Amino acid sequence: MANHMQFGFQDASSPIMEELVEFHDHALMTALAICSLVLYLLTLMLTEKLSSSTVDAQAIELVWTILPAIVLILLALPSLQILYMMDEINEPDLTIKAIGHQWYWTYEYSDFKDLTFDSYMTPTADLPLGHFRLLEVDHRVIVPMESLVRVIVTADDVLHSWAVPSLGVKTDAIPGRLNQTSFTASRPGVFYGQCSEICGANHSFMPIVVESAPLANFESWSSLLSS
Repeated sequence: MANHMQFGFQDASSPIMEELVEFHDHALMTALAICSLVLYLLTLMLTEKLSSSTVDAQAIELVWTILPAIVLILLALPSLQILYMMDEINEPDLTIKAIGHQWYWTYEYSDFKDLTFDSYMTPTADLPLGHFRLLEVDHRVIVPMESLVRVIVTADDVLHSWAVPSLGVKTDAIPGRLNQTSFTASRPGVFYGQCSEICGANHSFMPIVVESAPLANFESWSSLLSS
């Protein structure tokens, strides 16, 4: 859960989010090295005396052509790897369909016969003590821990976006179109997200809450709700 003094990402709760955080740190270290080199060269030019000595132009051109290419490769390879990992969905353990409305979400558990519910934001007046204002909902999305969950995302009216930062997922919900994403919750917990596409007057009031639970608890919840 993010706080108002936080400068970095939320704690990663899925393998994909861990990879994204590592790539973010890798890209920042690369940018820091480039800025340090440029600052050093600028300082050197301003402080050293001018010299009439010349350097072979071919050597300089070779360096300033190959060096940026190496930097781009160092950034592109891990980025492409993560993109392919995010798009790869092989034999999911659970499939959930998330449908965006103005301004709530509907969830359908496709692997169960009659497991469908609407998820509305809990009003501040009804909020239990210790819960988060504008982030808590009346019905959470319960998923089994350490299981591959596929989420099929669409919308009923306007554009929405299903996003949970700590799980590393963000997928647009488009009317008439099915998008899909996947995640694996690596630990039990409650993970908060919000609609990340401006969808109207109450765009800020359609939160997403995903609760990861052990498989036995998930089976008990699903059998209770579908009965």
